[in-house]
Amino acid sequence: MKKEAANERKKLILLLVASRNHLSRGDLRSLVRFLESEDCRFDISLQFSDPKEQPEILELHKLVAIPALIKLEPNPKQIFAGTSIFKQIQNWIPRWEQEEALISGIGIDVRQSEQLTNNTRKALLLEDENLRLRQENENLTDRVESQERLLRMVAHELRTPLSAAKLAIQSQALGQINLSKLQEVIKRRLEEIESLSKDLLEVGTTRWEALFTPQEISLENISAEVILELEKSWLKRGIGINTDIPSDLPNVFADQGRMRQVLLNLIENALKFSEEGDTVEIRMLHRTNQWVEVSICDKGPGIPIEEQQRIFMDRVRLPQTSNKTSGFGIGLSVCRRIVEVHGGKIWVISEPGKGACFYFKVPVCDKQNKSS
Repeated sequence: MKKEAANERKKLILLLVASRNHLSRGDLRSLVRFLESEDCRFDISLQFSDPKEQPEILELHKLVAIPALIKLEPNPKQIFAGTSIFKQIQNWIPRWEQEEALISGIGIDVRQSEQLTNNTRKALLLEDENLRLRQENENLTDRVESQERLLRMVAHELRTPLSAAKLAIQSQALGQINLSKLQEVIKRRLEEIESLSKDLLEVGTTRWEALFTPQEISLENISAEVILELEKSWLKRGIGINTDIPSDLPNVFADQGRMRQVLLNLIENALKFSEEGDTVEIRMLHRTNQWVEVSICDKGPGIPIEEQQRIFMDRVRLPQTSNKTSGFGIGLSVCRRIVEVHGGKIWVISEPGKGACFYFKVPVCDKQNKSS
């Protein structure tokens, strides 16, 4: 009886367009399990496509957002996208069953069947078009809002260094500070503006994640270059840097420039929140043959537990440190985006008053990812 029931199940051909990062999401894993289970009530042929490997798939199906699930057969084609694909499919499965029952029902008039099919097809096409338009509208709205937030932040953040420079010039004109002090203030404020400009360019660049070139690189060599670049900062303030890197640490498969950016940002942050006499610890290890894990620890003020996820979002600065240090709350979100686009993960372990340890992991270079 089970075999007969299986034979009666109608066939659906579906295409899941998603990157490897997307496929690790819990909702997509649940979706795949559902489609492969008896609860689905259809004979599913599920295909996968990674837009990084097949970029033409986006244009072919006019996709404006991924991940996306496409019903290829039977016609009409339908596209499901966003964060609720699983829920959308669960809602549509009974409707597809009803459509099949109407078409194959005993005694139904052929013309009536054809009319029902045509009406259903038109309804599906209209819903598909509405979904596509909603997605485009949401993307455009998000982009406009993001640009507006960016412009407001630029105006706000530029005001501080410019006002300070203006006051310094006025003070020098009144004889309250000498020329050397004026030059020092102007130099420091220009450096802040330069730092802001660089961070904004990183955040403002659209789809920059696609513009990275992974290759076999040594994180040990990159960290040594970064430490040397920051030498004046930590030596001048009497801060020590200890490294613990095993001699057999494998190379990783990553973009060299982006990895340097992550290490520079995290080490610079650790130095920023360190006091004279403190030590920053940099460790690298490979717990498995698949990942190299990096940790950068300081003895600074630490991060409250409730803030430890939020700090990796765009333009977030903690109120307890915002008055003590420069910065624009962008660097950690850039680090997160870089690590995640490599398929890795970044996190922090910290207690207030006991410093913070930032961890990230990236894939080891092997024959498989080297040839992909």
